[in-house]
Amino acid sequence: MLAAVVFDFDGIIVDSEPMHHRAFNEVLGPLGISIGWEEYCETYIGFDDRDAFREVFKQHGKKVCSRDAKKLIAEKAAVFQRYVQNGEASPLPGAVELIKSIPARLPVGLCSGALREDILPILHRLGLQDAFNTIVSAEDTSKSKPDSAPYRLALQKLKIDEPSNVVAIEDTPAGILSAKGAGLRVLAVTNSYDREFLLEADAITDSLADTSYSALEDLVP
Repeated sequence: MLAAVVFDFDGIIVDSEPMHHRAFNEVLGPLGISIGWEEYCETYIGFDDRDAFREVFKQHGKKVCSRDAKKLIAEKAAVFQRYVQNGEASPLPGAVELIKSIPARLPVGLCSGALREDILPILHRLGLQDAFNTIVSAEDTSKSKPDSAPYRLALQKLKIDEPSNVVAIEDTPAGILSAKGAGLRVLAVTNSYDREFLLEADAITDSLADTSYSALEDLVP
């Protein structure tokens, strides 16, 4: 029996990955670093900001100290918030409707590599501020996806003992690995990657607009 549903945020609920990409480049530009869209999709989607900045400096043969990394994270968060306030965060098809279709008795979680300050204003704009029993964001774990730590924490907060009765909804290989590593079933959505990159999931759909609550129930053995 389905015990809970846990949603990723970026690329599942909102079409925010292009915003994150732009925000990274706005902050990194003065440092002489630029991330192409394909490079962002191949390397950085699924990382939280902390690990993304670590990786981008590594890829460019540079080092960044903890103090400077924290400063960059804060600057990037401020840029992202500017985009949100400008109304640039659009919901992806079917996401809000699916979340609202889940019975109130069933726990619903959010497990994201985004900062909480990035997540909460968008949830409020979408009328989802009270939709989740728990939210795991970038600040809550020392390791980000594809490590299983974020999903293990989500299960702990939801008080779930049997992870195979929980469905995670993800759009990236890193997210799938994180959820599967914690023992969850996974529905992947081709919002960010083609199907061939999402084959580790238990099921794949092209849109949450084509997904019903009963389809989530069917994913649990």
